[in-house]
Amino acid sequence: MRMQKAQPKIKDVAHAAGVSTATVSRALTQPERLSEATREKVFEAIQATGYRVNRAARNLRTRRAGAILVLVPNLGNPFFSHILSSINEVLAANGYSVLVFDSQQHGASEQVVSDCLLNGSVDGLITLDGRVSDVTRQTLKNANMMRQVVFCCEWSDHLPVPSIRSDNALGTQMAVDHLVALGHRAIAHVTGPAENILGRVRKDAFSACCAAHGLDILPDWIIPGDFSLAAGVAAADRILAMGTRPTAVFCASDAMALSFISRCQQRGVSVPHDISVVGFDDIDLAAFSQPALTTIRQDRPGLGRLAAEELLAHLHGDQKSDGPHVIYAPISLIERSTTSAPAALRAEPGRVAKPAI
Repeated sequence: MRMQKAQPKIKDVAHAAGVSTATVSRALTQPERLSEATREKVFEAIQATGYRVNRAARNLRTRRAGAILVLVPNLGNPFFSHILSSINEVLAANGYSVLVFDSQQHGASEQVVSDCLLNGSVDGLITLDGRVSDVTRQTLKNANMMRQVVFCCEWSDHLPVPSIRSDNALGTQMAVDHLVALGHRAIAHVTGPAENILGRVRKDAFSACCAAHGLDILPDWIIPGDFSLAAGVAAADRILAMGTRPTAVFCASDAMALSFISRCQQRGVSVPHDISVVGFDDIDLAAFSQPALTTIRQDRPGLGRLAAEELLAHLHGDQKSDGPHVIYAPISLIERSTTSAPAALRAEPGRVAKPAI
């Protein structure tokens, strides 16, 4: 009967590399603390001996699962792709795997969070969904993991944890200021969902900015939306049927703005000649649409990176401040081809309108 060859152990790697077992362990868990020459010796020895890390045993010793749960409110939304990519890049570089779950699955989100947190299969949670139920809040408390939770993009005032977000009010102000600078005085707003924190903040900021500019916004010009393509189409049909049309529209998402423009073109209405449109997000398609979309750019890679780094700081005990502090990622106005001066101003003799970019 053939004897099975024993698996190499960490002491075998240490002997082959001529270092201590503590140095080998450090090379596997904190390689940045070793010199490049020492790291190379250890990794060459690992390859030569065929040593494999027993992750289950290491997790038991360190009381670390080596995984992070990320909740996304809609995995089909392209807005989240760059955020998730950055989260994964940062966490993978620090030895963590990423479990991604679509929190829109009815009733399943609470169960997934409960299962992952209470059985110790994850070390922390990054949630891109601001909807946090009482059950989930209680689960976090029961698992003693309130300090291992970070919001990204969305947030809830009912869960006192760090939040990485864009300054949505400032972005809205940039959009309104841009349209007003072009000469628009009649501006409509296609909102996000009423129950969504981003939709509420952008809608409130829109109203405040218009009031600051002394604009009279008709009630019909505030059009309910839900960030979807279908909502943009419905908003276009609604505006095009109005007796008194706005000359510009600020949409609370690029998806709504792009479908709004497409519907206008189908109906023979030119953007920006007949109506100007501004979006919010700067998804990849915004720069390649025809016409290219003027929008508010969120630093999506930055949002993901900051969220992952904030969580790592808490996990490693490097974070000095707990609680609901806010970290803002940069935000900017990207002027493209869907905004110009209103037709009435362009028709004024001697008037030189700012051209669309």
